[in-house]
Amino acid sequence: MTRHVGRHFLQIPGPTNVPDRILRAINAPTIDHRGPDFADLGKEVLSGIQGIFSTENPVIIFPGSGTGAWEAAMVNTLSPGDTIVIFDIGHFSQLWGDLARRLQLNVSVIPGEWGRAPDIEALESMLKADTAGKIQAVCVVHNETSTGVTANIPAARAALDSSSHGALLLVDSISGLGSVEYHHDAWGVDVTICGSQKGLMLPPGLGFNAVSEKALHASKSATLTRAYWDWDAMLGPNANGFFPYTPSTNLLYGLREAIKMLNEEGLENVFARHARLARACRAAVSGWGLDILCPVESERSNVLTTVNLPNSDALRRTILDRFDMSLGAGLGKLT
Repeated sequence: MTRHVGRHFLQIPGPTNVPDRILRAINAPTIDHRGPDFADLGKEVLSGIQGIFSTENPVIIFPGSGTGAWEAAMVNTLSPGDTIVIFDIGHFSQLWGDLARRLQLNVSVIPGEWGRAPDIEALESMLKADTAGKIQAVCVVHNETSTGVTANIPAARAALDSSSHGALLLVDSISGLGSVEYHHDAWGVDVTICGSQKGLMLPPGLGFNAVSEKALHASKSATLTRAYWDWDAMLGPNANGFFPYTPSTNLLYGLREAIKMLNEEGLENVFARHARLARACRAAVSGWGLDILCPVESERSNVLTTVNLPNSDALRRTILDRFDMSLGAGLGKLT
């Protein structure tokens, strides 16, 4: 049998390896979430996370997963029977549409190739044809984990603007935020969805909604049922650093440390580091004579590289056995 020394290396799209510095921050006594010390913690993370999203608007932090943050984005802005647009470009794009259908939303799908970015020209044509304004939201996965493709979010906003369409722009940056360039305000995003276990370097357990003024306005008339995921219930206590129900206190310790680490390195330096390592990875893959799933260089993600292999499960088992390293598996129809 292979004898493994040291810790297991988690080389999957997420959860990612948690730095020791963050693990040490989490390893602290839990404090009273109604007390003054917690208020200081709450204010610090709620303010600090705005810089990571590049927004001056509120960022709502839920104890939950990225999928929960998806649901929060939709139930706070939409009503039963509303129409949303999604792109069929990967496993997580499909899952978002599946969740929307379960929430009694109508889902209009723009077909695409798994391994390519969203078809923005098709989106613009659909928006211009929607003269009755039936489309209430456009949903885009910023970094499609299953395919290793990054979408052009400013182009999606430009399509909405050139069509003079009032639909909300909802963006899943669960695996993009903190790793590749992202600007919630400057790119005109209405809700940005994120989770803690990717670029933010934390264990799973926190979900995020960065919200625009337009999204907050939409929440006043949206009628999908919401309770746990209600923005209004969160925003009131958040103003004083508190939460309406028990928060994930120790994960917030970790979030505070993650924000410090990202700011110490500088976000531009973080993005440059990811780009440099991604180029190195892609060069190695090409040197081995293997194919990268995404054929267009400008669309390839700097967060992860997706490689076509004839027998990937066997290779993953060998690497796990010999080197104690987990690699990500293909998802959905890429299994």
